[in-house]
Amino acid sequence: MRSAYCLLPSRRAVLAAGFAAGFAPLGCTAAKGQGMKQVFLLGDSVFDNAAYVPRQPDVRRQVQALMPPEFAVQLAARDGAVMDDVFAQMRKVPRSATHLIVSAGGNDALQASGLLNERASSVADAIEKLGLIADRFGERYSAMLDALQSRDIPAAVCTIYEPPFPDRQRRKISATALAVLNDQITRHAFSRGVTVIDLRIIFDRDEDFANPIEPSVIGGAKLARAILTFVTGAPPSGTVIASK
Repeated sequence: MRSAYCLLPSRRAVLAAGFAAGFAPLGCTAAKGQGMKQVFLLGDSVFDNAAYVPRQPDVRRQVQALMPPEFAVQLAARDGAVMDDVFAQMRKVPRSATHLIVSAGGNDALQASGLLNERASSVADAIEKLGLIADRFGERYSAMLDALQSRDIPAAVCTIYEPPFPDRQRRKISATALAVLNDQITRHAFSRGVTVIDLRIIFDRDEDFANPIEPSVIGGAKLARAILTFVTGAPPSGTVIASK
């Protein structure tokens, strides 16, 4: 099937998927070379997915392989990280960094997922409980974005993708609940003019996942193409980058 590329200065962009491999360790000598641009991936296992794609390229390697030679892609993200962990990750990012991309919030959502098993006296009661979690989530996400923008370099954030659980009912319920948290991500990001990479659209097939909550090599390739567009395609601030 032939791929098509399109980037719109709005809340949509359609990109093709790509696949490649490469390697450049965090803090490598090449990244310190004169004129080298440094792209840092922060957050959780959406980027730090090597353990879930054994003997295959992880997201960082896929992104690096697509980049022009003057770019070095560095991994600061860690499997299992929550939003509060991003602050410590950012403290390790050198001042020479030129781009920051964050995928965080999925593990925070996972920690709060017990709410879905609680009893509610009415639909309104259930929505109110979900709203309280969303408010707390939004406060932490807002603080993380403040820290991200304090670096004053191009930055992008990712939405939380919808896990393809085998049980269709669980899949639907989780996607509905995540929509409330993703609304917090997009609201806070757009209010600051931060670019959003929409993983809900990028990961639109079960094959994009190594398991219900981790990206596969196929999904990683699509994400790598979206990151490439953000870094080299100069999308307008506040754009959503997505891929199908």
